[in-house]
Amino acid sequence: MRVVTLLLLLGVLTAAHAGTPVAKDRPADATQPLPPPPLEPLPDGLEPTDAELEPEIIIVPGEDVTFVEYRIAGRLYMIKVIPAQGPPYYLIDPEGSGKFSRSGLEQAITPPLWVIKRF
Repeated sequence: MRVVTLLLLLGVLTAAHAGTPVAKDRPADATQPLPPPPLEPLPDGLEPTDAELEPEIIIVPGEDVTFVEYRIAGRLYMIKVIPAQGPPYYLIDPEGSGKFSRSGLEQAITPPLWVIKRF
């Protein structure tokens, strides 16, 4: 009985909400769209980024394979391995322990590796 009363009340409220009038800011001719709001000016300039937080990329070519090393603050956190034949894959150090795990093109969940503040 309570479920029926709840559904009936929900139906009445939905119908009442659907019958509310539309805002009056539209012009009399409803076929004309409203003009877009004015644009805000762009900021003068962005702050320069900290070079220590930018990843340092080192490409190490080889005969059969090319390694692309990614470092932040001198710490190696990811290696992209590009073999001469086959798809490239990644070796990622998720914990910073120096132990790399292989990651291919699969959709794995990896946490962001951003450094906000070091103590």
